[in-house]
Amino acid sequence: MPAPLTVPFRGSAATAAGLLTKGQLRGPAWQRLLPDVYAHRDLPVDHGVRCAATALLLPPGTAIGGLSAAYLWGADLVRPRSPVSVVAPRNGWMIRDRRISAHYTTLADTDLTVTGGLPVTTVERTAFDLGRRLPRSEAVVVLDALLHRGLDPGDVSVLIRQRPRWPGIARLEEALRLADARAESPMETRLRLLFGDAGLPGARPQCEVRDERGKLVGRVDLGWPAARLAVEYEGDHHRDRDQFRRDLARVNALRLAGWTVLRFTADDVNRHPEKTAGIIAAELARLMP
Repeated sequence: MPAPLTVPFRGSAATAAGLLTKGQLRGPAWQRLLPDVYAHRDLPVDHGVRCAATALLLPPGTAIGGLSAAYLWGADLVRPRSPVSVVAPRNGWMIRDRRISAHYTTLADTDLTVTGGLPVTTVERTAFDLGRRLPRSEAVVVLDALLHRGLDPGDVSVLIRQRPRWPGIARLEEALRLADARAESPMETRLRLLFGDAGLPGARPQCEVRDERGKLVGRVDLGWPAARLAVEYEGDHHRDRDQFRRDLARVNALRLAGWTVLRFTADDVNRHPEKTAGIIAAELARLMP
């Protein structure tokens, strides 16, 4: 297979170059991703591939933006089969397709760059947009993820000073104050916000636990060192048998180091936030009378 055909490609360009015939393009060896955009049937299509396919249709001055840009910057927060997010100038245009979500906005040349060969909003403009548009908790989740991957919060603050009257600036400023680069998962962030909203003392993300000799026992999702209280989020991957065994050994080591370990699930966070916060409040009161 010719190298240009190992990634998404324009069908019209491939036929014009003599790489394929129109009949071959309609055959079972190729999958149609977007109008005039194809890929080999064996190519696994994830969000990154769909971003690459969409980029082939972008007019000048447009770029991948929003959560799709965050994905390209290393923060994988898109839901399965979500449309690719695109930003375009207010007077621009974009092909209408249910697999593409276009947002028309004011774009400066400095808001756009290239990563992985794809046109994309800069990481700071990506954070600026998502922090203004998403609900508070989701905005903090995105900012945590981007900060963890190297975003400089000062660069976002520069955009805020340059565009103080843009919609959602107050929400972005709050999310930026709440964000923490130490967070390593969305649910960890949501737990931290849940406890903060309940008025509990601030928990330390990715808190290191050491034994009496100073040896590192492990890191916990959230911790209150003064109370020796740890909170862990239990995702689906913890149901794996080998993971369960590792978790059990880890919890035992933490307890031997004198720590209390509480574990919560998505159901605790999403459906029973007051009960979850109450459990932590009671433990902190018990451990720090």
